[in-house]
Amino acid sequence: MIKKEIAEMLIKQINLELHSGYIYMEFANYYEEKNLPGFAHWYMVQAKEELGHAMRIRTFLIDAGVKVTYSPIADTEKDFKDVKAPLISGLKHEQHITASINKIYEKALELKDHLSANFLQWFIEEQGEEETNAQNNIDKIELVGSSGSALYLLDKEMGRRED
Repeated sequence: MIKKEIAEMLIKQINLELHSGYIYMEFANYYEEKNLPGFAHWYMVQAKEELGHAMRIRTFLIDAGVKVTYSPIADTEKDFKDVKAPLISGLKHEQHITASINKIYEKALELKDHLSANFLQWFIEEQGEEETNAQNNIDKIELVGSSGSALYLLDKEMGRRED
């Protein structure tokens, strides 16, 4: 069924997804400190989504009879120069995750692991959305700036993101 090499790559991907959640919770902490609860909310929703991604991969592997183990989760960046910096970091991180998913997908195709390749299609589409959302957040902060009433309104908008 699932090739051993692909299973190992997917287990590593689980760890990357969990690390993503840590990163986004750290962003939320930063925005809370800056009195931007809408931005904090947006990133807490994002953190939950990343946990969901990890759980989706875990379930796929467990259902295929693969033993899933976890590695320690890496530390996160905690200091940012301004309210835009986490947004830029978030886009770069999503691009890193996209590259990882694509690598696993390409290896699955190479090894003719069609079950895994098919499973990864959802993640490929999801990563397109993730990168678009991250870029949109950057575009919005560039439009409104890092202070003033426009930032206040953007924070309100970010706070309306649904779980």
